Amino acid sequence: MPTGRSIRWGILGCARITRRGLIPGIRGSSSGTLQALASRDAATARAWADEFHVPRAHGEYRALIDDPEVDAIYIPLPNELHRSWVVAAADAGKHILCEKPLALDAREAAAMVEHCHSRGVILMEAFMWRHQPRTREIRRMVREGAIGDLRLIRSSFSFPITPGDWRLDPARGGGALWDVGCYGVSTTRLFAGAEPTGVKASAHFGPTGVDLTLTALLEFPGDVIGVVDCSFEQPFRCLYELVGTGGSIEVPDAYLPPADGPPVARLRSVGSAPDSGPDADAVRTLTFESVNQYSAMIDAFSRSVEAGSPVDPAEDGLAQMTTLDRLLQAARSGR
Repeated sequence: MPTGRSIRWGILGCARITRRGLIPGIRGSSSGTLQALASRDAATARAWADEFHVPRAHGEYRALIDDPEVDAIYIPLPNELHRSWVVAAADAGKHILCEKPLALDAREAAAMVEHCHSRGVILMEAFMWRHQPRTREIRRMVREGAIGDLRLIRSSFSFPITPGDWRLDPARGGGALWDVGCYGVSTTRLFAGAEPTGVKASAHFGPTGVDLTLTALLEFPGDVIGVVDCSFEQPFRCLYELVGTGGSIEVPDAYLPPADGPPVARLRSVGSAPDSGPDADAVRTLTFESVNQYSAMIDAFSRSVEAGSPVDPAEDGLAQMTTLDRLLQAARSGR
């Protein structure tokens, strides 16, 4: 694809995340245009294309993959379909943004990454939250010592799931860790700036065999500990916290910032006196630029295409999938 021009996107499937996230994200980006939509039902593809004023609609996925007017493909399909369509898109010379988790396991992810590399196309996992201005600024603050030396990264993400949801099917890559816990794992790896040297996990597995609730402990170089909890059985929670020797940063609505106001975080600085208690701590509410995080992800994807490889904070998903595998294996071994 020639550089210096807008990337023409095609979306493979009319999933909820397509309507809620990627259609407005692509349209709001500075580097992408939405060129085509595909559904296995031609009438659905046409109806969505008419609704969102998309030039091209395809009644089968293969037709979109082969569309010469499409440069990049977004894949929001269920987890068990990621590999086959990533491979097909790469064979067609399309760059690929794939929903998380990238694959069903690390072995499958490694094959996908290698295949895309051999075809000279970019493969990026769709972790939109990494591209928020808030995430970027908090990373800078932590690197510059705003909370002292980082010691703890804690993430919680949960919501109650409805019976019959496909995410309860192990054959389809179901489970709380794969669906929402992956955000917390991504958070620990991003802020630790490294891969975990050790992991532990405990989980409650449901009747279908998937993890309904899981808690993970990750050990990182530099005496940094990550604690991740996720669940399909608990009320909605979505936050992370970074704790250092000199303070902490709490980030509410971490992965789904509010649409009606600026994202915020709370910075607590420990009192300077050696024997000062919590009353001496200074607490400030920080506000950040309100940006569509999906648009920011699309623009980051474009920079990665220009660079020829995923540009920080993006990643291809292999290291993430490797850690998810280790955690689920640890949880199953303790059953």
